[in-house]
Amino acid sequence: MPKKPSSGWRCQQCGYAAPKWYGRCPDCGEFGTFVEEISSRGASGSTNAAPARNTVRLGDVAHSGTERVPTGVSEFDRVLGGGLVRGSFVLLAGEPGIGKSTLLLQAAASLVERGSKVLYVCGEESVEQVKLRASRVGAADGIWLLPEVDAAIVEATALAERPDVLMIDSIQTMVDTDLDGVAGSVGQVRASASRLMRLSKIEGMTVVVVGHVTKEGTVAGPRVLEHTVDAVLSFEGDRDHVFRIVRATKNRFGSVSEIGVFEMGESGLVGVDNPSSVLLSDRAQGVPGSCVLATVEGTRPLLVEVQALVTPSYLQMPRRLAVGVETARVLQSLAVLERRAGLSFAQHDVYVSIAGGVRVTEPAVDLPLALALASARLDVSLAPGAVAFGEIGLTGEVRGVRHTPARITEAGRMGLGPVFLAASSASADGKPSLRPIVSVKEAVESVGR
Repeated sequence: MPKKPSSGWRCQQCGYAAPKWYGRCPDCGEFGTFVEEISSRGASGSTNAAPARNTVRLGDVAHSGTERVPTGVSEFDRVLGGGLVRGSFVLLAGEPGIGKSTLLLQAAASLVERGSKVLYVCGEESVEQVKLRASRVGAADGIWLLPEVDAAIVEATALAERPDVLMIDSIQTMVDTDLDGVAGSVGQVRASASRLMRLSKIEGMTVVVVGHVTKEGTVAGPRVLEHTVDAVLSFEGDRDHVFRIVRATKNRFGSVSEIGVFEMGESGLVGVDNPSSVLLSDRAQGVPGSCVLATVEGTRPLLVEVQALVTPSYLQMPRRLAVGVETARVLQSLAVLERRAGLSFAQHDVYVSIAGGVRVTEPAVDLPLALALASARLDVSLAPGAVAFGEIGLTGEVRGVRHTPARITEAGRMGLGPVFLAASSASADGKPSLRPIVSVKEAVESVGR
């Protein structure tokens, strides 16, 4: 006698599973989001009998290598590790409007020019809108379009057309009619991703999907997909600035320590081979409150400008505003400068910005941030072309950071110096361009010299 299928309930907003229905999700607090999910397991947890399959000994598996297909977009290929791997499942995630669809369309056009068949599923736009975008970025006419949101129809069409690369824009618009719930919910995203995974792993198609992420994190996106896909590429940047950064947060077939830098123009995204030169092109010389940071994105050194403005405050609580760097790091730097270097900011408003729309999170920003704040507070400019990097501890010591030789080399390539760095990281050859710093007090004393 067949066992009765069991059922459970799952929140379509956050994925919380429960044995019974709730009007309000205990995890995310949303109302009316629980949907029943039927399981084929019986009461004892066992499943229906299934035929056994033959096992394979690991040593008998033939290694054929990883076959990659370059997209032709150099910065995109850099992040992927050389190109798309055949049969892989890739997620390109980012906030709406940042340029994901543009990059995907440019990659599709380049793949078509190289002889690949590309099926582009446009669930968010009509074919006329995609045509307008393609005309703007100069995309070829050989891309096959499918305006569809039904995951089952997309799967059937892909099996019939047999494209080399299947692109989905976006996964939030896909709907599996066998499952209740609105498009973009956790259940629908998971079900649609399962169908695409079968196309990738069983049929050998390369699948690239777009996933939207909002600042509030309310839309189901890469958090649900990242365990399913082979690579997660994060599209970062400010829509008010021209620069975009694509970084890999997961890559089963390559490194996660590479980034791609793009510049958004009228004709689409253009790869930036020398981002340091572009980011410093408008930098003013001899102005207090400015210091160049030698940062490292992945394994790629990058020079950006740290700007600080310190002005007398007429408020009871002075302002502390930061753009491109964590506010907590700015507050910590102010506290260390006051306690260990004798600079007072109690009656001053403090504004900090990383020029160019770049966001820096690594500890190496501490030393240039302290130098920029001290320079702005004392109204004395740093040495022309000054570059700095290093972490500052709460006791005022300056600590070394990773990739020191690459940072120094990048500064020298751009013709900048002197380079302020931790004394423990300075090389023993005593280069005159290096300024070893032991403490934050010593760093403040070096301002203007």
